[in-house]
Amino acid sequence: MTSPPETVLATSTRVKCDGANDIPGGAALGHPRVWLEIDEHGYVDCGYCDRRFVLKGGPADGTDQSQLHDIASGASY
Repeated sequence: MTSPPETVLATSTRVKCDGANDIPGGAALGHPRVWLEIDEHGYVDCGYCDRRFVLKGGPADGTDQSQLHDIASGASY
């Protein structure tokens, strides 16, 4: 069984990810910063590190994240 991705609650539909938010040493140990757009599903996954951003109060908030499909669209630099 696959464990669910790391989940971050977001208050905005546009989020950024560099893969190193909580890593000592910062962005040098992460990946290039990408901007992601949360769509009508209420969540988006980072294509680099699989971190999942869930819109607070959106349709995916409070659901079992392991049951949702990967959505890694909308990435841009």
